[in-house]
Amino acid sequence: MTERRDELAGNLAKVERRIAAACEAAGRKREEVTLIVVTKTYPASDVRILAELGVRHVAENRDQDAAPKAAACADLPLSWHFVGQLQTNKVRSVVGYAHTVQSVDRSRLVTALSKEAVRRERELGCLIQVALDAGVSGRGERGGVSPDGVEELAGLVAGSPGLRLDGLMTVAPLTGEYAGRQQAAFERLMDLSTSVRRAHPAATMVSAGMSADLEQAVAAGATHVRVGTAVLGVRPRLG
Repeated sequence: MTERRDELAGNLAKVERRIAAACEAAGRKREEVTLIVVTKTYPASDVRILAELGVRHVAENRDQDAAPKAAACADLPLSWHFVGQLQTNKVRSVVGYAHTVQSVDRSRLVTALSKEAVRRERELGCLIQVALDAGVSGRGERGGVSPDGVEELAGLVAGSPGLRLDGLMTVAPLTGEYAGRQQAAFERLMDLSTSVRRAHPAATMVSAGMSADLEQAVAAGATHVRVGTAVLGVRPRLG
C-alpha cells in the first residue's frame, strides 16, 4: 500500500504542476480550477489514499461500480460526481451518493432526478452535458444535448424542485467539426456558459478537459477538470 500511495502522490504532483502551469499561461489563478479525480475501475482503497493526499472531488461513470465504492468511503470528506450516461432506472441509486450529476441531457432524466431528490429531501447539483458532436438526433455519441437545446434544458433544471443548476459539462468530441480541436470545443462550451449565466447567474461551473487535454480546457476557461489516467494510471481492460 505504501508503494501505491507513493505512486498516486507522484502522479498527483505531476497533474498539479500541469494545472498550475496551464493557469499561469492563461493568466488565471490556480484556485480558479478544481481537480476532479475520475476513479472508475479503481478500488475504494485508492479513493482512501487520494483523500489522504488531499483530493476532495472524485467522479464515477457506472453506478454498479460507484454505489458500493461511495458506501465504503462514506466517512471521507469527499464530493462525488456522476459523469457517465445515466439511465432513469439508476437514478434512485445515484441520488443516494452523488453530490453532482454532470451528465444531465434530457427532460425525462431531469424529472426523475427531481422526484428522487425531493423524496430524499436533498439538493442535487446538476450540469447540462453538451454534445458538440450532436447530429440530426440532437444527441452525441457519448450522450449530451445539442447546443441548441441547452438553454431550454437549463431552464427545466433550474425550475425543478430538489435540483440546482450548477453549469455545463462537455467531453471533447471525436467526430464532427470539433474533432481534434479540443480548445475550440472548450471555447464553444464557454460561449454557451456565458449565455446560460445570463438567465442563471449562479450556474458558473464549467467542467471540461481530461488527462490528455486539461491544458486546453484551462486555457478556454474551465472551472473543473476531470482527470483519471494521469493520476491513477492506465486502467485495466473491462470485460
